[in-house]
Amino acid sequence: MHKLTLVLLGVIIVISSSFISINKSSIGHNSYSQIIKAEDVAKGLVEALKVGAQKSTEKASVVDGFYKNADIFIPFPKDAIKVKAALEKAGMKKQVTDFELSLNRAAEEATKKALPILIDAITGITFTDAMSIFRGSKDAATIYLKDKTSSKLKETFKPIVKEAISKVKVTKYWENVANSYNKINVLSGGKKVNPDLEMYITEKAIDGLFKLIAKEEEQIRDNPAARTTDLLKKIFE
Repeated sequence: MHKLTLVLLGVIIVISSSFISINKSSIGHNSYSQIIKAEDVAKGLVEALKVGAQKSTEKASVVDGFYKNADIFIPFPKDAIKVKAALEKAGMKKQVTDFELSLNRAAEEATKKALPILIDAITGITFTDAMSIFRGSKDAATIYLKDKTSSKLKETFKPIVKEAISKVKVTKYWENVANSYNKINVLSGGKKVNPDLEMYITEKAIDGLFKLIAKEEEQIRDNPAARTTDLLKKIFE
């Protein structure tokens, strides 16, 4: 009986060892490489977005980062465009220019604090999403990030914009514009205009950042010189 037990134990050990070996070898060299590659892809996309976000916030947050960049320049609010037209017609172009400058200065100021918010959002990318993004368009990662984070970014970014508005005195410039317009307009029976400047600058600042991030992503995908880390070079080779 004792000998039989030992024999059975030996058989179980041999079978178990074979099963482990088969299990490991059944993955195959190519599949194993694909698993490692897929993990690298997920990490690489996160890294690419982090690099893109860092470079974009650096570009946008300098003086004239918004104001002298035609791609992200913040113009007069559309719902107040008649104010701009009326004042320019009345020879008050300087007031219009000062106000538009203040809008862009507020975005530049607010963008200085945007990077931690973007990094926090970027680290939430899932493995499954990463593979889909990798096979997608040149701005697939940026589109994904914008879709997933816009609402949260607006909520988090708005107080920062409010602080920036106060710092660069957007309200003062708007009041100069609005008061001048209202004096002209009320005489002709028109209505006063009062756009939500906080939300307008918040949305435009976020849109501008994502435009810059999309350009950085495209650079990383297409231009080897833009792949600044070993992982990015490995993934996008």
